Amino acid sequence: MAKVSTIRDVAELANVSKATVSRYLNGTLTLPTDTKKRVDDAVVALSYRQNSLARRLSIGRSETIGLAMPDVANPFFGELADAVEEAASEGGFGLSLCITRNRLEREALYLSWLDTQHLDGLLFATNRPDDGSLKKLIGERSNIVLIDEDVPGVDVPKVFVDNVEGGYLATRHLIEIGHKRIAHVTGPEALFTVRERLAGYRRALGEAGVPFDPSLVRFGAYDRRFGQLAAAELIAREVPPTAIFAASDYLVVGMLEALRDRGLDVPGDMSIVGFDDMEFTSLLMPPITTMRQSARELGRAGVALLLAILAGDSAIPATTLASAATSGKPVHRLPVQLIERASVAPPYER
Repeated sequence: MAKVSTIRDVAELANVSKATVSRYLNGTLTLPTDTKKRVDDAVVALSYRQNSLARRLSIGRSETIGLAMPDVANPFFGELADAVEEAASEGGFGLSLCITRNRLEREALYLSWLDTQHLDGLLFATNRPDDGSLKKLIGERSNIVLIDEDVPGVDVPKVFVDNVEGGYLATRHLIEIGHKRIAHVTGPEALFTVRERLAGYRRALGEAGVPFDPSLVRFGAYDRRFGQLAAAELIAREVPPTAIFAASDYLVVGMLEALRDRGLDVPGDMSIVGFDDMEFTSLLMPPITTMRQSARELGRAGVALLLAILAGDSAIPATTLASAATSGKPVHRLPVQLIERASVAPPYER
């Protein structure tokens, strides 16, 4: 019976420590080029994990892409991950789900996997403002696609939705129903999506001749708790708004809780429009009017673009709907759609 190679055998043949081999193969250590080659050659020569890692090293790729995203508790990211896995599998690739929890050190770890053949490419979705650190970490890598949220200054392909149009259509819908005191509850002020949706909100107000009131805008986290806090603050005003445009359906869940705790009815006392069109929005009471940005289409478009890059194809995949481009890599925009349900009604003036 042939002897099964161990990590010690690989370390001895490559003339490095067992810890070095282990960390390298786990994707937590980047080695100099000559050392990396010795370890790779030893893995192949000894048939270490012959059915997976050795084969992948021998052909020069991992046949795996990664999806780096903040969490899976947010239904938007859960649906995004499901679509990415499905599309990656159809393309003959496995998926490594990389949960960053919006921490730079975890984002750095998963980016380093691109240098160790752990991943062939990475779909990257951050949800926090960048101070330049993430831009520096991404650097000149070409096998990355940003999805949903931008990292300013990074010249890689990107897939976003039309956030400005979404903010505009949501706010215009409330104005057409008769609302003028429209609040906007959104995410961290420095985020790209937040700025774009706010721009759409302000554009709709301006077209209707409604003055922009910054005191009606609440910046915070894209989560349920902030939705509660923001709604509570807004309805406690001496003259509260009659409608709220929320930049995330997840915020709407908390807003509904805050309104109901105070005996207020939606849409009788407050109209609400969300953003995302997550599956649960049609099941809430009342069902929520929202801007549809398809997490599934976003994920599938991102995979199509990444696999085209890995195949050396510079053409825009047919599954992405390109409407803009930068001076560098292309920016692909997916359309949004207003989904009307029961959370909007004409304002009730006491």
